[in-house]
Amino acid sequence: MSNSFFRKLSLALAAFTLSALIPFSAWALEPDAQPLYRGIDVSRWQGEIDFQKVKEAGIQVVYIRAAVGSSYKDPYFEQNYHNAKAAGLKVGFYQYITAKNTHMAQQEARYFASLISGLSPDCRPAMDFEVFYGLGGSQVNQIAQTYLRTLEELTGHRPIVYSDASNARSLWNASLSAYPLWVADYGPALPPDNGKWSGWAGFQYADDGRISGISGNVDLDRFTPSVFLTEEEPSTVPSTQYDPTYQVQPGDTLWRIAQRYRTTVAALASLNGIADPNLIYPGQILKLPGTHMIEGNPQNPETGLIRYTIRPGDTLSAIAKRCHTTVAALAGLNHISNPNLIYAGDTLLIPA
Repeated sequence: MSNSFFRKLSLALAAFTLSALIPFSAWALEPDAQPLYRGIDVSRWQGEIDFQKVKEAGIQVVYIRAAVGSSYKDPYFEQNYHNAKAAGLKVGFYQYITAKNTHMAQQEARYFASLISGLSPDCRPAMDFEVFYGLGGSQVNQIAQTYLRTLEELTGHRPIVYSDASNARSLWNASLSAYPLWVADYGPALPPDNGKWSGWAGFQYADDGRISGISGNVDLDRFTPSVFLTEEEPSTVPSTQYDPTYQVQPGDTLWRIAQRYRTTVAALASLNGIADPNLIYPGQILKLPGTHMIEGNPQNPETGLIRYTIRPGDTLSAIAKRCHTTVAALAGLNHISNPNLIYAGDTLLIPA
């Protein structure tokens, strides 16, 4: 991604300060799955790359910059893609975001989707949003949410969020944790906990790596299976049989899980028979508020409708398509003024 001396300096100082004040095990963010894959991310700054040598050096995954903003295509984008695929590497694409409002965010997502259409990536598309032009936190989060939802709608794949550790902790709100995290933090063995994501799918741990086949420095990464498109989440088509679950990760709390899925600690405790909400354990499987049919209750004006709990990554258009209805019908039935803004954990009524 973009290189910045000041960003590296601030990250290093933050890591040193935290490590001096807090025991390592208390703040480290673990990978969200195993095994780990060695990776790099590249752009025009790496110039000509011998991907066969890159693979022989032990690299397994490469993320390739496709675009900056809504009109700039990385001049090495297609060449890097074809050569990396020919070498047998797992390939993903990322876009450097320059949007200053939600309209620009939609334009940039459309441009990115058009560039990668017809190609065969192995990894989720990634959003690299680092420069904010003095915008406030709520504006930046709205831009990011709009971009991610638009990109998912266009590609059919849930994107991944690239962020440095500082922004993951202090800028992004919990709604973005519906998307896998690719976190950058140079120095520590693991990035710090950010209070929102329960683990990382990608960890960029250096920007000065040296890899055979590449002249000069290159970003070094570790990736989990969560970045691969073959690891897509289960279908979220409304069903009386669908029983969404979540496996507790190290460092999780019931409060954090409730925040992530926009429910309450009490609801999770009741659903899972948890007597003490402060006692959950890594590996424990929790039931989440799912979907159900409302049938034959004459006292309920919603009789005959499907009540659907929005899952992380859902878009209104994707739900409408799956349920054979329209965005306009869903928006009208649920009093949604902006169809681009729906949130995981909220409930939708859907025509049966």
